[in-house]
Amino acid sequence: MSQLPPGEEEPEGRYANYFEVGFNSYEFVFDFGQQYPPGAERIHTRIVTSPQLARNLRELLDRSLQDYGNEQPPSEGGQ
Repeated sequence: MSQLPPGEEEPEGRYANYFEVGFNSYEFVFDFGQQYPPGAERIHTRIVTSPQLARNLRELLDRSLQDYGNEQPPSEGGQ
């Protein structure tokens, strides 16, 4: 992760186990939230970005998941 400039505070971290994605011709909308119990979703963060930056996010997630998979021991069940 990148270093913060001097005087900048650490961004707030929020746990999410619920996600929604929407889009139109100009932008993608990513909603992050929590679901406790199932069926009781509550969105706490919304990110709106361009289609190109959504592609960049996808590529970053793909690389990060690949790196994560390479560092984890094989799980039972072959997955």
